Amino acid sequence: MQKDLNKYEAGQVILIDKPLDWTSFDVVRKIRSLIKIKKVGHAGTLDPLATGLLIVCTGKFTKKINEYMGMEKEYTGSFTLGAITPTYDLESEPIETKDISEITEEKLRAATAFFTGDILQVPPIHSAIKQAGKPVYLMARKGIDVVLEPRPVTIKSFTIEKVDLPVVYFKVVCTTGTYIRSLANDYGQQLGCGAYLSSLRRTRIGDYLAADAQTMEGFVRKEKTGTFLEGQPDT
Repeated sequence: MQKDLNKYEAGQVILIDKPLDWTSFDVVRKIRSLIKIKKVGHAGTLDPLATGLLIVCTGKFTKKINEYMGMEKEYTGSFTLGAITPTYDLESEPIETKDISEITEEKLRAATAFFTGDILQVPPIHSAIKQAGKPVYLMARKGIDVVLEPRPVTIKSFTIEKVDLPVVYFKVVCTTGTYIRSLANDYGQQLGCGAYLSSLRRTRIGDYLAADAQTMEGFVRKEKTGTFLEGQPDT
């Protein structure tokens, strides 16, 4: 175990396929408890309802976290049309149901053009962005009005992969700082029927792929027994 400990202190990049319902910090906390060092961090938060690639850095490699965070991101997932939610995803109940009978595949594809390229995007008020030193989601949950300024982001591509109304499946390639939840809400506004994010998976960060990541189960087994579950690569 001493050899492994030294390896992690010297610095490792661990690719994890974040499980559904785990926070990004849940992953960091679990890895920290397994490898027995304090310097463990992740390069880019995924919401609990999102899955996919989470880059975890250990030891001296935690200095590289900002480098990984700045890399291009790729996401796949689904929007559900015909309603909105306060959190822009399934963490809150859908409200303001609207008819989608006039929504065509042509309209769905045409609307993506409004969100491709350099755009200004308002982050969700139910997010970890801080105002006065506190995450704004704490204020939002108390019913306090939260105003966030638009931020410049770049969406390099936004494509509709499949349509099965009221669900629309998408792929997005974007810069860091882009909120796919906000994209879902804004896309629904553009269509005039509302939309919320109903599933999300991060498939790529720079050249790192979710397909090459370990499951948490695989990583835990490796650390406890020294062997991998079948199909789990050693990153």
